[in-house]
Amino acid sequence: MRRTTVMLAALGLVVAGAGTAQAAPADGPVPPGPVALDDPEFTANVMAPLKVETDEEWADFEADLETVAAYGVDAVSVDVWWGDVEAAGDNQFDWAYYDRIFDVITSKGLDLAPILSFHQCGGNVGDDYTSLLPSWLWPKYEGRSYRGVELGPTGLQHRSEQGNYSPETVQGWADQVVMNEYRDFTRAFQQRYGDRYADEVVEINVSLGPSGELRYPSYNGHDVGTGYPTRGALQSYSPLAIRDFQKSMVKQYGSLRAVNRAWGTDLRSVDQIAPPADAETFFTSKAYSDTQYGRDFVDWYNGSLVDHGERVLTTVIRTLGNEFPQADIGYKVPGIHWTMTNPLHPRATEVTTGLIQTSVDENSWATGHGYARIVELANRFDGGPREVVMHFTALEMDDQDYPPQYSLAQTLVQWIGDYAFRAGVELKGENALSGGVTWDGGWDNINEAFDGWGYLGLTVLRMNDVAGGTGATRYAQFIQKYSPDR
Repeated sequence: MRRTTVMLAALGLVVAGAGTAQAAPADGPVPPGPVALDDPEFTANVMAPLKVETDEEWADFEADLETVAAYGVDAVSVDVWWGDVEAAGDNQFDWAYYDRIFDVITSKGLDLAPILSFHQCGGNVGDDYTSLLPSWLWPKYEGRSYRGVELGPTGLQHRSEQGNYSPETVQGWADQVVMNEYRDFTRAFQQRYGDRYADEVVEINVSLGPSGELRYPSYNGHDVGTGYPTRGALQSYSPLAIRDFQKSMVKQYGSLRAVNRAWGTDLRSVDQIAPPADAETFFTSKAYSDTQYGRDFVDWYNGSLVDHGERVLTTVIRTLGNEFPQADIGYKVPGIHWTMTNPLHPRATEVTTGLIQTSVDENSWATGHGYARIVELANRFDGGPREVVMHFTALEMDDQDYPPQYSLAQTLVQWIGDYAFRAGVELKGENALSGGVTWDGGWDNINEAFDGWGYLGLTVLRMNDVAGGTGATRYAQFIQKYSPDR
């Protein structure tokens, strides 16, 4: 969907009232307002458990489905774990669990929003289930070369500034090596369920990184001292990443001599082009934003992530073909809301996760406060066969702009809403933590995001938190507010 009011935003106009418009500030917000009100594209979804296992869990699951269906929830988001389905071997697929869970969900009158989960489950916040990537994946490719790099047993994995490898996802710099795996999995899913659930699958979300999010594993467990609320760690030190950085910089400037001129360096070989040798100083000295080398590195790091998203989404869309004709394609962007105002290294965690550029004015609404390329990934598919929808997390959170958090979570929700509206990108939201929908304060923040900042749909983490108590009451009221005819 492309809202007609986007044209007003593009022209620097915002709707002020019936039949009137007024000029927006030269560099200020363009609050979209409550675009979800009575919009047929409004969706209210819930997330299923990471895995339903025991008989008691299945009974609770069915009861929760009946509860949320009764007050107007549309669909259930379900992780389709690559590591479970294809665990037995390459192109050996076991769909038994998904046959059951999809049947149970649809039997309650609810639609499906499956996630093609090409990431590990386990080790992140809220993970109460473990599903590793298929064990055959790493040895299958360890003897191969790509772009002149011998892959080895860790060749597909991110390598951090600390020298540690992450097996949670395949690094984007190895996309071309493993793209056939994503294609095979998507095709097997489409062949299994394309006819059976042609109308019930209303969105297919595509995992593009850790926790299914478009980001690098910058604050994940393979590194030490990088968790919330630190700056995290850069993840661009694998041989494939370094090779890509070298080629990209020479292509950008035309020659090594030109690179040296731009950076004020005296590199004697292209092989000396490298990510920051001292990442801590790179941030504390503000080199990541105040030097040409730093801005070029961050631009490449961010651009590599966005290009990875485009490659995987393109493969999934092409592989699906005409199956699931009702289904949009979704990708998730995390609300990395901490260290935003830390004077030691402002916006650093957003940099290490790959979400922002520093070559633009990160304080400008016109650049999406640095998020322009991440948001506009959706627009790379304009004119294609499917709508591509962005999902953004952290809608339930408050700003906590003080040490050690230095968090602007609520402000960030506004920044993203504003820029998505400017860019004509369909935007939906989620709560970042399950407890955020069990108290009124979280719901007040969610309502504020929808009232003012253009969010068009909500997926709640997780269903059991809105199957009773405050969560159920507030979600039912929320749905009634935005879709009163249900």
